Amino acid sequence: MAAQKVLIAGGGIGGLATALTLQQIGVECVVFESVRELKPLGVGINLQPNAVRELYDLGIGQEALDRVGVPAREWALVGLNGNDIYSEARGTHAGYDWPQYAVHRGQFHMLLADTFMERAGPEALKLGSRVTGYRNNPDGSVAAFVETAEGTREETGTLLIAADGIHSAIRAQMHPEQPPINWGGAIMWRGTTVAKPIRTGSSFVGLGTHKHRMVIYPISHPDPETGLALINWIAEMTVDPADGWEKSGWFRPVEIEEFADNFNGFTYDWLDVPAMLRAADVAYENPMIDRDPIDTWIDGSVALMGDAAHAMYPTGSNGASQAIVDARTLGARMVEHGVTRAAIEAYDAQLAGPIGEVVLRNRGAGPFGLLNMVDERCGGEFDDIDAVIPADERRDFMAKYQAAAGFARDTLNAAPRTIPAGARAADLTPAE
Repeated sequence: MAAQKVLIAGGGIGGLATALTLQQIGVECVVFESVRELKPLGVGINLQPNAVRELYDLGIGQEALDRVGVPAREWALVGLNGNDIYSEARGTHAGYDWPQYAVHRGQFHMLLADTFMERAGPEALKLGSRVTGYRNNPDGSVAAFVETAEGTREETGTLLIAADGIHSAIRAQMHPEQPPINWGGAIMWRGTTVAKPIRTGSSFVGLGTHKHRMVIYPISHPDPETGLALINWIAEMTVDPADGWEKSGWFRPVEIEEFADNFNGFTYDWLDVPAMLRAADVAYENPMIDRDPIDTWIDGSVALMGDAAHAMYPTGSNGASQAIVDARTLGARMVEHGVTRAAIEAYDAQLAGPIGEVVLRNRGAGPFGLLNMVDERCGGEFDDIDAVIPADERRDFMAKYQAAAGFARDTLNAAPRTIPAGARAADLTPAE
């Protein structure tokens, strides 16, 4: 069998999930990451049961995930005046065979990086190396242009997997006519505060209206002595996007007082949002952005995945989850088709269309669409939610979103493993 090597552009969550998957099925790979040093950056993200299932199958189980996060017990939407709109159990508490995890994004990222380097060797993750473009070669291989401090060189591989994020240079080359990044006017301020968890003690809570809301959930287990945990929060407001995003950065540190006054009215007997915000050490400002879906994620021996393929609004808690599912789906197709163009063509056919629909569904507020409905019908304040949106209508709305996003409970529980235990990539390469 001729030597095969998969090149992976980007060492974020999607790129490392891909690398771990390829290592598991016996495919040599190397990850090129632009930063010179990996650090546990970011705040909270959610990993849905469909992604946690894949992590378990990768050998990253409950003990490891408990070090970087906490299983979610509940998902809830609460109206502007503090009354419940909708709530449901999550993860194993809802009958899934796997939990949903709320994790510290940076700590989870480091867990993936450390696990990959332990299994594949530190030389398989090349830091300070940015893939700026590619060339499909006549023999079917692909050349990646890798920029380092010493200059730019070419690396040749069997396939190139682009996991280089929403600003992907590889997607830009593959789709040079793509529209610019889409910003719908929503601004997010994100941070963490050490505080006592609310409701179940591990609840994901969306509070307010679709144009003015908070998202709050813990990302650590409570301290057994104090009962305090690290609480992730996202404060969101929608403004007129006509002039575009004009500030200096996409994820910039800001002072709490730059935005906290907008949420002074979010005070209830069970939660004091202004106090929570002002107790944070740091906050980051970011526009809520995505990209229009594209009709294909592949070009020759090159495939997009993660945010490079389907950057989506973070309203459905499934951006990182989908990147993990991408990685596992790609690996499954290599088990069937080998490290070949046929594998990435099958991957593209399976995911590009359906996940493009999820991008658009999230742009329409995703599961937070219930807040839109409440706002349209009563202005966000109510005494009896059943008089505003009947219970059956609320349940149907959420069931449709879960089905579209790939984590409908019964379907997921009944599904076979994405990659069978012990499976290896098919050997479809002619002998030399």
